[in-house]
Amino acid sequence: MSHNKLLLIILDGVPYANWRRLFGNLEGWVEEGEARVWRMRSVLPSTSASCYASIHTGVTPQAHRIWDNADTRRLEFPDIFSEASKAGLKTGAVTHSYWSEFFNRAPFDVVRDIEYDEPDGPITHGRFHTMHGYGHINQMTPADYDLFGTLTRLCEVKGIDYGILHTCTLDSMGHRFYHDCEEMDNACAKMDATLAPFLHRWRAAGYEVIVTADHGQDARGHHGGTGPDQRDFALYYFGPAEGPAPDVVLDQLALAPTILGRLGVPVPETMKAAPFLR
Repeated sequence: MSHNKLLLIILDGVPYANWRRLFGNLEGWVEEGEARVWRMRSVLPSTSASCYASIHTGVTPQAHRIWDNADTRRLEFPDIFSEASKAGLKTGAVTHSYWSEFFNRAPFDVVRDIEYDEPDGPITHGRFHTMHGYGHINQMTPADYDLFGTLTRLCEVKGIDYGILHTCTLDSMGHRFYHDCEEMDNACAKMDATLAPFLHRWRAAGYEVIVTADHGQDARGHHGGTGPDQRDFALYYFGPAEGPAPDVVLDQLALAPTILGRLGVPVPETMKAAPFLR
């Protein structure tokens, strides 16, 4: 059976306003009609690990029981990796180690799990980082240029059908500087410029691409709660599928079934939200 190929790019912790204000390349593609953009709203709590788990399982934190960043374990729900792998697709992840723990095995062993190639999946090709030693003045994030290059190598050398990239750079800077400042203006613009040539290359290679966040951040650099700055972010889609009207607010729980639908993979019963791309 023929299927689409898709990449999910998660830029951690960027509020909706900063997406629309500072990402000139993404917005340029929207103006040209090559991409579409919507507002998406995260689950609650709008905490990173809780959102990661919901993005890939399509169930709430109250169901998967990841309520904060302190407790990571192998999740028991079907997810994008597991279902794509069962359908015979190759999957790839270039992400924080939490994703490996949630969707492959836990606890994370830095020597065993920093890089792996496992034909039986669920993550066929994993390339991970830990941010060990992270703190307010010690960001410990890898270069996004290197992460984008690594994902591109998985596409071109390993032939992955579905891949996810997750970077905490902007989330970490937002916690330190907050989002209404010169430092964040520059960081978002640099991220946009770094991403653009890779996005062009992925599209040329036949991939549909979704660029989005896991949650937002408010004026004090906080997230986890209910405020729109904490929960809301943009979602950009590059591809041929039809989507809802531009003013529709998307449900984060719809991301997993939407991606599986685009991959041509059956959606498990646990994913209740309706897909937003068809």
